[in-house]
Formats: sequence, C-alpha cells, structure tokens
Amino acid sequence: MKYKVLIIIALIAIIIQFIPYGKEHSNPPVLAEAKWDSPKTEKLFYRACGDCHSNKTKWPWYSNIAPVSWLVQHDVEEGREHFNVSMWGKQKRNKGDEAKEEFEEGEMPPWFYIIAHPEAQLLETERDELLKGLLATFKKTINFQIIFNDNKI
Repeated sequence: MKYKVLIIIALIAIIIQFIPYGKEHSNPPVLAEAKWDSPKTEKLFYRACGDCHSNKTKWPWYSNIAPVSWLVQHDVEEGREHFNVSMWGKQKRNKGDEAKEEFEEGEMPPWFYIIAHPEAQLLETERDELLKGLLATFKKTINFQIIFNDNKI
C-alpha cells in the first residue's frame, strides 16, 4: 500500500511537468525605465524587488519544475502587472503607492521569496536607504510628468 501511494505521487509529479503554465520565462523588452535618483537605489531595488517588478527577471532553476514554476510565474506576472519599472510611464495601471506601503510594512519582498533569495533580505539601513531613494526617484518622475503635461497644454 505504501509503495502504491509513492508510485501515484511520483506519477502525478511527472505528469504535472507537462502542464505548460509556468514554463514561459519571458523578459519583455524594457520600454522605459525609471530615472533612478542614484545607482545605489537601482542596485538595492533590483536586489530586493527586480525579479518580480521589472522585465529583467532572473529565472532560477526551480522555476522550471511544477508546481513551483506555477507559483513563480504567477508572482512575476502579478508583480509586473501592479508595478513594473521596465514600463515606466507606459503602464496604464501602476500601483506604486501600494507597493510603497507594502514595502514599508515589511510585506515586500515576501518571506517565501527571501527564503529562496537570501540576498533580497535587506538590512534596516538598506531598507531605509531604498525607501528614501524610491521616494526621490518617484517624486522626480512625478514632477517631470506634471511639468511635461503642463507645457503640453
């Protein structure tokens, strides 16, 4: 009985590898990137957030193995949909304000991402530095868009 259960589990594990979702590891072209306030902000962002919130995702080996591949694909798709620095000014719906709140509250990056990517775990000083840098970057971009739009009218 024990061996039958193990064989069934092994067969299911093999069969789910043929489900195509989670295997398309695309990195669409960068259409427009945020004008970072400093190289340090950009480096910290890509270290902690860039895999899900940009088109420069580094797809790890385990992103090819179901069911983990499904979770990775879903997280990247959702992250890009809500806040994508590779679509800066092009994305119709950008929830940067929500991302800021989640980052401030320690919800980003998610705990399960940090387990697989310990380099994404930022020290408190790095978190503060990244937050200040992001605010400076976004403020600069927002001011530029306001000035640009005012001149256009």
